[in-house]
Amino acid sequence: MRLSTRNQFAGKVVSITTGEAMAIVKIALDDTDLVMTSAVTKDAVDELGLKVGSSAYALVKATEVQLAVD
Repeated sequence: MRLSTRNQFAGKVVSITTGEAMAIVKIALDDTDLVMTSAVTKDAVDELGLKVGSSAYALVKATEVQLAVD
């Protein structure tokens, strides 16, 4: 599959926390100490077959990135 999303980060699922309709999925990015967190539907987790240890990509498509400092 080819995607237009330029920010693509490969990694492994390290945790999935499910609620009634949504799930929080954490992906440890390959070759870094970084973990990305995504809120997706429970249906998406099921349809993608995501499980802890699964390989996955975090795709970031944003028109705005906000930063803040104290």
